[in-house]
Amino acid sequence: MPLVYGALLGDHAEGRVSRVTLYDTDADRLTAVARVLGEQARGVADAPAVVATGDLDEALRGADFVFSAIRVGGLEGRAADERVALGLGVLGQETVGAGGIAYGLRTVPVAVALARRIARLAPDAWVINFTNPAGLVTEAMSRHLGDRVIGICDSPVGLGRRIARVLGADPARARIDYVGLNHLGWVRALRVDGRDELPRLLADPALLGSFEEGRLFGADWLRSLGAIPNEYLHYYYFNREAVRAYQNAERTRGAFLRDQQEGFYARMRDPAAPALATWDRTRAEREATYMAESRDAAGAGEREESDLESGGYEQVALALMRAVARDERTSLILNVRNRGTLSVLDAEAVVEVPCLVDANGAHPVAVDPLPYHAVGLVTAVKAVERAALEAAESGSRSAAVRAFALHPLVDSVTVARDLVEGYLEVHPGLAYLDRP
Repeated sequence: MPLVYGALLGDHAEGRVSRVTLYDTDADRLTAVARVLGEQARGVADAPAVVATGDLDEALRGADFVFSAIRVGGLEGRAADERVALGLGVLGQETVGAGGIAYGLRTVPVAVALARRIARLAPDAWVINFTNPAGLVTEAMSRHLGDRVIGICDSPVGLGRRIARVLGADPARARIDYVGLNHLGWVRALRVDGRDELPRLLADPALLGSFEEGRLFGADWLRSLGAIPNEYLHYYYFNREAVRAYQNAERTRGAFLRDQQEGFYARMRDPAAPALATWDRTRAEREATYMAESRDAAGAGEREESDLESGGYEQVALALMRAVARDERTSLILNVRNRGTLSVLDAEAVVEVPCLVDANGAHPVAVDPLPYHAVGLVTAVKAVERAALEAAESGSRSAAVRAFALHPLVDSVTVARDLVEGYLEVHPGLAYLDRP
């Protein structure tokens, strides 16, 4: 939220956001983040007013935009997702594989209830979904909000920016051909003044080794694909190495973040603590350690300084709001309903593709067909998402098992059954899975 508020502080145009309402179920978190925003606003004469409330209905009424960023089960839930999966020898990452399915099964019922509430209290609001797994949650909410819910992710933005910089191009002028699902997409072209510069990158081993994804995947594999994958595809292409790295880590990512966040909020209980500086240090540590296990497994080294800059989620969100509220037309990579963009998926499937955005919302643009290797992964993972949605809607335990068993990173129906049982033991929020 402080990143988004920081972006709003830099917007001084007519029709800008004038009021931000913070809502949280935890009073300590609410107070801490309100303090951070208060320090950010010092000296900014036209800073948007900030109101904090523990009443969700109050927060929603009259809203033009609703940001949904929730973590059902908290970071302890994420740590448990990882622990159960790794104990069965499969990946527990929060959006990919078993961990992502468990997170989705906990989150979808809550996200759907929120969507229904928004439809009732703020029917004209646009919902910007940050909640992971972003594609799955956005699709669940779209069944109640239609095209008024849009999912955003900074991974494609960061990838496009890194490729453009390596090629000596201005990221603001580059047009990225990116297509797939959330955390499952590929850059297939990067055009500057109409010319595709990606072949030049793929032909140069030195250039490929000079940025994060090049080191993560290796030049030979990228040339073989003829594309640059989203960083999360490392979990698919190098699954054994990723699982081994997570198993050997001192703490899982979820456990690290749980401890880090607990430390942040404990420090913020001191009224004298410098709120913004404390938050900045916490965020910097989070960014520096992002995907550390995968980088270690690939020998990719530390993150570059440029990769630690802000300008991801918050700039996408600001551009999206400007386009919708002020008809400042723009092109963004977003999670939206397919509407025939990818022929291998139905119209209601949420995909992550370039969109033209205006006052009427986000409109996916036509893209070239997926290559067969991508078709296999995209359709398999969409089948997993649909099974998870079915389980969340019906309470069917067999649908939940199917969601795990169909995932490319879960290699056995027996393991899928064990995952469901393991998650039921540690997550009271999954008790609704009580039908055959």
